[in-house]
Amino acid sequence: LHKSRRSSCVPFEMLRTRRVAPLRWTLIVAAVVSCVCIFGVVCALSTPYALTYSSLSRNTVANRARIPSRLPHRNEFHSMPRKTSCPAIDAKATEELADTRVVGKSWLMCEPIGIGSAAPESRITNADLEKQVNTSDEWISQRTGINARHVLQDGEKISNLASNAAEAALKNSGLTGDDIDLVIVATSSPDDLFGDAASVAHRIGAKKSVAFDLTAACSGFMFGMITAGQYLHSGFAKNAVVVGADALSRWVDWNDRNSCILFGDGAGAVVLQSVKDSESSGLLGYAMHSDGSKQEHLVLSYNGESQTLNSGHSPTQGAYSPITMNGKEVYKFATTEVPRVINEALKNAGLETQHVDHLLLHQANIRIMEVVAKKLGLSMDQVITNIDEYGNTSAASMPLALDAAVKSGRVKPGDIIACAGFGAGLSWGASIIRWGTPSDKS
Repeated sequence: LHKSRRSSCVPFEMLRTRRVAPLRWTLIVAAVVSCVCIFGVVCALSTPYALTYSSLSRNTVANRARIPSRLPHRNEFHSMPRKTSCPAIDAKATEELADTRVVGKSWLMCEPIGIGSAAPESRITNADLEKQVNTSDEWISQRTGINARHVLQDGEKISNLASNAAEAALKNSGLTGDDIDLVIVATSSPDDLFGDAASVAHRIGAKKSVAFDLTAACSGFMFGMITAGQYLHSGFAKNAVVVGADALSRWVDWNDRNSCILFGDGAGAVVLQSVKDSESSGLLGYAMHSDGSKQEHLVLSYNGESQTLNSGHSPTQGAYSPITMNGKEVYKFATTEVPRVINEALKNAGLETQHVDHLLLHQANIRIMEVVAKKLGLSMDQVITNIDEYGNTSAASMPLALDAAVKSGRVKPGDIIACAGFGAGLSWGASIIRWGTPSDKS
């Protein structure tokens, strides 16, 4: 074979090179093709993420630009044709807002259609407290904005106030107890430690409703509204009554001038009704938070008395200590977190502070309201308050103040109200509501 290769006048080394070359080029071509394929796969996988990031960035800028300068004002609402109890925002505004909403935290399919409240007749003024503790009318009013508070007397019940408020709200809404599917009573001071909601539902004739208490102190009404909104949004219920009721005068040390000047008793209620679509929503956005690490700043602690049984065991007889509060820390917490949570709720709703007609806060202290309004860029003329007459009524304070604003005509159908509750827990939450109109049912 070697001789035959030589006889062909082709050098052996050249012949070997010629035979190997095709294999070498084949390997080179295969490597190039593999690299191209791998590069293509990498590009194919990375492109969607790049496009998504790019589109999100563009959408964020575009969404900010598309937020309408304002929603139709209440005067425009009145002139618009309405197919639902609350007029929908015009189509263009709806399209502009849709991209900025947060799923699950905005535009729940329900609206507030009725409001009511109740308070004890007994009234304690600042002058009355001058006879009890070392204080003065001027000192109290300047630091808190409170001039009086209403308190339950011996034999009176907070559950009766809650029922009266709920009945007034039903009357205002145009519904009856038979129409109600859900009753939530937000309270930290029930007559019955097992809960007052079922008895309230019974008294207002809500025979087919499910009823339960919700305990979140001064945030209770806000949390109750949002909870009921979720039940209505899901289709579980069509109509709900949310009551905020508290009697913290029962748990005040009337010899402690730092706490006895603040608290009063009362109840307020709102009727919520489901709507057919989110564009008719009256609960436009919300946010909720809590921080148990700061619980010690506002507490009503268990303080049971030990009792020894014949068996040697030592259970306690139930009792609670009076309310204790670190006023400075609560003030710092409220003025910091409340503006944040309202802005969070506005963002979830796809709105800005310029869309807000009214600001409704838990009636804890007028100074807190002034600071929060200022941080939000709102005027005190937009703040709904009745703290001067009722003091801090805990879960009842917001619906109690709102009732007066609605009944006086200050709050009208279509108005946008930024609401925030805050208090023990510590807990805080906000919602952006659009006030509706009573049901067509007589």
